[in-house]
Amino acid sequence: MDREALADFLSRRRQELQPDDVGLPAGVRRRTPGLRREEVALLATMSADYYTRLEQRRGPQPSTQLLASLARALRLTADERDYLFRVAGHNPPDRSGPSEHVAPALLRVLGRLSDTPALILNELAETLAQNDPARALFGDATARVGWDRSEIYRWFVHPETERSRYPENDRNRQSRAQVANLRMALGTMGKQSRAGKLVDELLGRSPEFVELWHEHEVARRFADHKVLIHPEIGPIELDCQVLFTEDQTQALLVLTAEPHTDDEEKLQLLSVVGTQTFTTHPE
Repeated sequence: MDREALADFLSRRRQELQPDDVGLPAGVRRRTPGLRREEVALLATMSADYYTRLEQRRGPQPSTQLLASLARALRLTADERDYLFRVAGHNPPDRSGPSEHVAPALLRVLGRLSDTPALILNELAETLAQNDPARALFGDATARVGWDRSEIYRWFVHPETERSRYPENDRNRQSRAQVANLRMALGTMGKQSRAGKLVDELLGRSPEFVELWHEHEVARRFADHKVLIHPEIGPIELDCQVLFTEDQTQALLVLTAEPHTDDEEKLQLLSVVGTQTFTTHPE
């Protein structure tokens, strides 16, 4: 671990960011440029004291999980993230599979969306980041572990809960879309990738998946209009817009309601309902 290089790198990246780059209010006039140390700590869900010690070259070696959180908080590129891991004494993450590192450009957009649900997914439909409205609508999807992190997996293995968000007459279309998305991911990542392992897992667990898989539908499908059912608020009609990274490995989904409608009022009501009454699954 190179404490001096780590401290200097963290400090310089922190000073290059402004509050509005990460969705924070600017507040009162700042005496020094960039984010405050406590703001980086907040974004990385770590203690301000621990982060301060890292910048002061006296902190213990951070874990890979903590480094990943710091990379996201500081909006690092993949190359910058790899450098961060190396100076902290760890091997950088493998880039051959779906990345846990969220594209900084998508995070910047997500940080500016505070009044409508938005979330970032990778190729296997694992939620990498979400804003508060999305958390209120879908629950905290980033807390899931294992294959349950993938919406595709949950759709076929836990249908009794995962499909309750959709009207019954729309579930077949959603099933086909999930399979077509996974077929696309498999073609890009290869049979030996996590996409291939997910296919094998689902072939052994879901007869419905087996039937749809053999139809060989291939597409990146995100319905541009859908109805989602919230257990407290009821059905909400939403439009879905998607922004992909240049390499098509991550997507930002933004859900909006038509202005001046009951559905827009229902979205606004989410801020009141919050996450207390709905802790199941993300889109």
